[in-house]
Amino acid sequence: MEMTENKERNRETGRQRSNEGEEMEEWREKREVSVLERQVIDFLGYQWAPILINFLHIIIVILGLFGTIQFRPRYVTGYAAWLVVWMTWNVFIICFYLEVGDLSRDSDLVLTFNLSMHRSWWMENGPGCRVTPITPPPSWAPEDHRYISISGCLMDFQFIEVAHSSLQILLALMGFIYACYVVKLISEEEDSFDFIGGFDSYGYQGPQKTSHLQLQPMYMSK
Repeated sequence: MEMTENKERNRETGRQRSNEGEEMEEWREKREVSVLERQVIDFLGYQWAPILINFLHIIIVILGLFGTIQFRPRYVTGYAAWLVVWMTWNVFIICFYLEVGDLSRDSDLVLTFNLSMHRSWWMENGPGCRVTPITPPPSWAPEDHRYISISGCLMDFQFIEVAHSSLQILLALMGFIYACYVVKLISEEEDSFDFIGGFDSYGYQGPQKTSHLQLQPMYMSK
């Protein structure tokens, strides 16, 4: 009777863990879509540092998704640890565009590695922005760059970038909490859950050693 109850409990735990894995898979798919959207925007804006960080983030999201499906707590733990780094990066991006402290969004070294003069794709393509080429360009402008005037923007590009980073921080925070919950759930049930359906952690007893020595009666001759 006790063995039947334990097996039923294990099956119920398996169904619960399967549901948790499916929910987390759906959640991470939504997060990956938001990161891909940001990756495309950074590509169009030639923001090389964010491109590398986004690419690394996508790889770790895939590994975390694999760990969730396969019930590997180490993968999910690594994903949760990366989310802390990801949130820190996005806080830095917010401070960069808001020019907190000595940071300046006009610096070419931080996001573009001094390889381009682009600031952000939203600078020219923000809502309501009108781009007007200025001719002739000033003498100090590089020959392979155009000199433009931007006006009529409903929102400055730095605030759009701040909004994007704030959204990523919110999603990462929710993902971190959920990942910790999944790791806790897997760890608590790791010892009692039967992955192959034929092992009972409560009623199991190890094989007992048997002696091969047989005692024979002894007869004393007079």
